[in-house]
Amino acid sequence: MTTPEQPGPWQQQPQPYQQPQQGYPPQQQPGYGYPPPQPGYGVPQQPPRKRRRGLIIGLVIALVAVAGGGTTWYLLAQGGSGSDTPTEAALKLTGSLGNGDLVGVLDSLAPAEAALFTDPVNDGTAELKRLGVLDGNADPNALSGIKVTSQNLTFDEAGAQKVNGHVTITKLTGGTLTVNSDFSKLPLAKQFLGELPDTPKSGQQTETIDIGQEVRKSGEPVRIATVEVDGEWYPSLLYTIADYALREAGEQWPSTSIPANGAASANDAVKDLVQAGLDADVQRVIELLPPDEMGVLHDAGPALVDAAKGQAEPTGAKVLDLQTATSDVTGGTRATLTSLKLQDPSGGTYSVTRTDDCYEVTGEGRTQRLCADELADQIESEAGELPTAVRDVLKHLSSGILRQGVGVVTTKVDGKYYVSPVRTLTEQGMTILRSLQPGDITALLHAAG
Repeated sequence: MTTPEQPGPWQQQPQPYQQPQQGYPPQQQPGYGYPPPQPGYGVPQQPPRKRRRGLIIGLVIALVAVAGGGTTWYLLAQGGSGSDTPTEAALKLTGSLGNGDLVGVLDSLAPAEAALFTDPVNDGTAELKRLGVLDGNADPNALSGIKVTSQNLTFDEAGAQKVNGHVTITKLTGGTLTVNSDFSKLPLAKQFLGELPDTPKSGQQTETIDIGQEVRKSGEPVRIATVEVDGEWYPSLLYTIADYALREAGEQWPSTSIPANGAASANDAVKDLVQAGLDADVQRVIELLPPDEMGVLHDAGPALVDAAKGQAEPTGAKVLDLQTATSDVTGGTRATLTSLKLQDPSGGTYSVTRTDDCYEVTGEGRTQRLCADELADQIESEAGELPTAVRDVLKHLSSGILRQGVGVVTTKVDGKYYVSPVRTLTEQGMTILRSLQPGDITALLHAAG
């Protein structure tokens, strides 16, 4: 049993690998249905200039998003090829921009990083079609609505910074980027588009950014991280975010990395990660992240470990048992929690058990059971003041999420299993989409408007 002086593990949920006050990378992982991070933190400037610099970096790094009416689209591509040098990798990226070839833009990213975007796109597109948000003919590999062109881009090749044997920071010094967007060309379903409140149905917008002028204002070039994979170089969104975050914190790239050390199974990887979190063991958390997708956190790991010192204390809780049911998802294995038993420092135990679409939580002499149908009935009775359509959406979400369960996505690299934070976030987004029914999104937009 816990006492007021000794909170149980439910009250202590440290996440030592998230240090927003330090600004370390990546604070927000991009994935399907999530806004792209804006890595414009590197040079202290007035807010408008920083936002503009973030736009430049976001465009050049090749995560192209078009946001309108609450719907964010990602253009995702498959099977890229690298370049012989870091500068050539950056130029290839900007060449795709110059041709208006948005598929080529993401095709230029490092393979494992690009896969974080490309793997879930077909599932997400199918769900958005089912929900009536996207046109039935929408092709995720042929997004229209935005075009970015570049002219006369220049790099300071002599000033390129070699971080380690596989990461080099290139420096963009001049040229222009022109962004042309047209909301009417987005492949939204006509019915959905017609029901969007207060949203422009057409109209073009154009903005041209003079990179040389921005560089002169800030006193520093735009930094673009490139990564070597199998002898070829690729631009990297995640390493660029990390580079700017380290500079913002006044830190250098560590001279050593934290090696990957995965688990023997998907279940063990999740169990080990939970225990590492309870122990405030940042190094072990990083060891359990995929070395290909999350190589940036392995390379920046020593700085993260140093930053976490004194920020979080071990809870003293122990994972006595953790079991999951595994299933295949695009790009990895979903480990859905079926049972968890924890022990707090005083010897008290807490457990969570899943049966069908019900979760049962036991601790401190009490047991609470939560089932999908019961939760839907509870929402119906307690949310009487909400519009009927909104109550229906809440019922769909709660029951759908409980029926699918709480899942973590793992990947297998060189025979060992790792927990993928980006794919887990993506799967959470997919869990929500799979829970919704046609008309739910428009119902929420009308209620908000």
